[in-house]
Amino acid sequence: MKHQQSNSQLREVIYTPESRLRHPLKLAQQMWRDLLASRELAWRLLVRDISAQYRQSFLGVAWAFLPPIIMALGFTLAHDAKVINIQATDLPYPAYVMFSTALWQTFVEAVNGPVQAVMVAKPMLARVNFPREALILAKLGEVFFNFAIKLILIAGFFLWFRIPVSWTVILAPVALIHLVFLGTFLGILLAPLGILYQDVSRGLSLITGFWLFLTPVVYPVPKQGIFGFLVQLNPVTPLLVTTRELATTGVISDPYRFWVVSAITLIGLIITWVTFRLAMPFVVERVSS
Repeated sequence: MKHQQSNSQLREVIYTPESRLRHPLKLAQQMWRDLLASRELAWRLLVRDISAQYRQSFLGVAWAFLPPIIMALGFTLAHDAKVINIQATDLPYPAYVMFSTALWQTFVEAVNGPVQAVMVAKPMLARVNFPREALILAKLGEVFFNFAIKLILIAGFFLWFRIPVSWTVILAPVALIHLVFLGTFLGILLAPLGILYQDVSRGLSLITGFWLFLTPVVYPVPKQGIFGFLVQLNPVTPLLVTTRELATTGVISDPYRFWVVSAITLIGLIITWVTFRLAMPFVVERVSS
């Protein structure tokens, strides 16, 4: 008996970490539960962020209107002065630029949202255990809230220029959601790196600034040449153009690319969500150490 007891005291137990990817069904169930559990916290964060965004600003909600208006004014003046040579557009040019700029700005906000959310919440991430999905959901809500404000400006331009609206306008939110999901997919992919390196947020400003000129925001989609190839290769192009076409003409010019990019976006969003969940504990531990 004593011999057995001494052997049991000397016995070593070794714990080996096991990846959660070995049990995908269990991981999916946990992710779904955390997503549902994060709704209340996401709502509180959304209300807090929106209140702070407009309370600490002198111009308030005007910032949602100013970028599209300024860009539309600037490019319209350059177009009328023949400084830039733009092909004919389906809409009056000021409305075309303003509407496209509002869509582009929404995409950029969706990209920056997850990165900004985790950077601001860095102290809370290190001290409090909560579903990280709440940060992403809050930023998604903020993106759609800001676009809802821009809709007032868009409706005003459409009324001013007497732009006819097709019945397909009711389908435009579907394409808009896909555009926002594409931005969120890229933002979640960069979020863990954004906590570790400030270069990510600074680099995003440079990249999106250059990316704008490869997106048909101030010009129609070119069909020829290397530049036309790059614009059509741009994943934002079919989503933004389809949203604009559904809201106006009702004729989708490139449905194939729209559905291909949408499918890649949805699959990529799920993969980056899993990567985000697996990477965040290690990232938070490194930041807090």
